[in-house]
Amino acid sequence: MLSMCKKVVCFDLDDTLYKEIDFVESAYREIAESEKRPDLLPKMMGWQKNGENVFLQFNKAIGKETLVSEYLKLYRSHYPTISLSDGVEDTLNELKHRGITLGLITDGRSISQWNKIKALGLDRWFDNENVIISEETNFEKTEEPNFRYFVKKYRGARYTYVGDNPKKDFFVPNRLGWKTVMLKDNGRNIHRQESVLEAYLPQVTIIDFEEIIDFIS
Repeated sequence: MLSMCKKVVCFDLDDTLYKEIDFVESAYREIAESEKRPDLLPKMMGWQKNGENVFLQFNKAIGKETLVSEYLKLYRSHYPTISLSDGVEDTLNELKHRGITLGLITDGRSISQWNKIKALGLDRWFDNENVIISEETNFEKTEEPNFRYFVKKYRGARYTYVGDNPKKDFFVPNRLGWKTVMLKDNGRNIHRQESVLEAYLPQVTIIDFEEIIDFIS
């Protein structure tokens, strides 16, 4: 039997519910500590900021030739030290209190995204069946099936998508008639919010996460 719901609000994960740069720093810390060189973490973050190949620079610094694939494996599989952005917990609590169904639609590898979800305690608000990860569906964020999952499951609902990246977050939900909300970059996002064609723009941009409640009311 199909579930019925008046409102469904789906979220992006990275740089929307938390800051992805914090995951990056957590991963680099794990790598640095695995080589007993935690002192190199600041340099690793500097290489990241400058767009350099962090793993190759790290190898040079420690005088080793560890395969990049080994660093990537640790990067992707580690259990991160991250936290929800300001206002997220209170907002999700309020949406849940109002009986609104919550979902996640996120790009990324399954192991990395699930570790983030667990570390952030998102299971308090999101049922596993409403978590859509691109590696598991074999559809990119810019493809319709990830969004149509919710349209099919919650027929006749009013749908909203909240994200941060205009290059890939809003084109599909705009085309499907969803409301779209972009959380403005506070200067810490990994992917900058560059100019895009009109079809890719969100319908509204917010500065504070709590503004979502006003938009969907």
